Amino acid sequence: MRLLHTLAFVLFFVCSSCAQEEDTLSRSASKSAENYTPQPSLGYTIQHNYFTLSYSSTHRQAEYSYYYLSPESILGGQARTDDFRVDPKVKSNPVKSTDYQGSGYDRGHLCPAADMALNLTAMSETFYMSNMSPMAPSFNRGIWSRLEDWVREEALGNSGLYVVTGPILSSSCGSLKESITVPCAYYKIVFKEGSQPKMLGFVLSNAGASGSLQAFAVSVDEIEKKTGLDFFPQLENTLEQSLESKVSLSGWRF
Repeated sequence: MRLLHTLAFVLFFVCSSCAQEEDTLSRSASKSAENYTPQPSLGYTIQHNYFTLSYSSTHRQAEYSYYYLSPESILGGQARTDDFRVDPKVKSNPVKSTDYQGSGYDRGHLCPAADMALNLTAMSETFYMSNMSPMAPSFNRGIWSRLEDWVREEALGNSGLYVVTGPILSSSCGSLKESITVPCAYYKIVFKEGSQPKMLGFVLSNAGASGSLQAFAVSVDEIEKKTGLDFFPQLENTLEQSLESKVSLSGWRF
């Protein structure tokens, strides 16, 4: 009996330690609820465990997806789940997994699955249809994929980055038969805070493209004009203006 009690205690201790370790990793990889969440412009905020989005019922997609990308989240090892499904937090006009069928467009992730390899919950959340936008296959699997790879490399090299991604819904290139807006372009913003903060934005047309990623770099101010969103308003005004008003490739590896 004494042996059984001892074994039970050891088992409890090991399980508790594992749970604490996973909780620590979760906190490290899910700063998305902290600090820099953008204010919605066309939609309303939906907070998931590992990223935040603003869902537009009119356009039937998010106007942004925002999260903190940590090395732990990239290197977690969780396999893709591919469980595309309705987001239960969408209040109206949710998108089903089959709504893109026959459209010729990919169900393009805003928060990439490969950014959320921390655990099963993080990975599975990226397959909510609220995190999808109609992307041309040549774009989604080409230059956009290259940009996503670059962001992960920079997050690893910089010990984490804040990332905001979304469609530019002010310019529509039509819609799917389910009234899902097809954006003409997409943006991505990366921000490294600290003693030497840096920020960089990109805008890419929803079409196949080649060339260097630097060619698509733009100021965050330009993205704000195109989207109507105010990014990183929580920063001190002088710093925000300095970071968002220019295109600085310094400190980024291409």
